Amino acid sequence: MPAWLSISFLHFIGACEVLGAIGLILPGLVHIKPGLTPLAAACLTIIVIGATVVTLMGGMIATAVLPAVTTVLAAFVAYGRWRLAPL
Repeated sequence: MPAWLSISFLHFIGACEVLGAIGLILPGLVHIKPGLTPLAAACLTIIVIGATVVTLMGGMIATAVLPAVTTVLAAFVAYGRWRLAPL
């Protein structure tokens, strides 16, 4: 963990990721506001892009593969739910 990231900021990002995961699953499951699914996926894409950049800035090139793949998957879900197969 880079020294310039505060523990409060990391807790905030963790809470955003958990809420984003709930936003991916819950709207489609209960059929209430299904338009939130692509929005949650787009927001998670932005968060994980930040995780990839921070990992690369830390010099951990091999470790940055996981957040990079997660970014692509979240972007695919966002695009798929907005354009290809909206709920």
